[in-house]
Amino acid sequence: MTHVVLDSCIRCKYTDCVDVCPVDCFREGPNMLVIDPDECIDCAVCIPECPVNAIVPEEDVPGAERQFIALNAELARNWPSITRRKQALPDADAWKDRKDKLAELVR
Repeated sequence: MTHVVLDSCIRCKYTDCVDVCPVDCFREGPNMLVIDPDECIDCAVCIPECPVNAIVPEEDVPGAERQFIALNAELARNWPSITRRKQALPDADAWKDRKDKLAELVR
């Protein structure tokens, strides 16, 4: 099983999760992170590190966000690995509580 980054990461891109990942399974896009399902070892150490609760086990992805399972896998193939924490996006605090941000995703 793998973990999945959900909608709440879009336009925030907090990277606290990256620092604790033992296998470097996070990939970085312009305004979101995703998890490479082929690299994730299901250790769950990233979950409590995310300040916007954007990471969940695949089996716990809410029905309305199931498309993020395939989206993480697709984007992970093309986005570069991120292995160190970076600053969140400049307007992350303004976006962190917003819902339904998929239209804001920059591929």
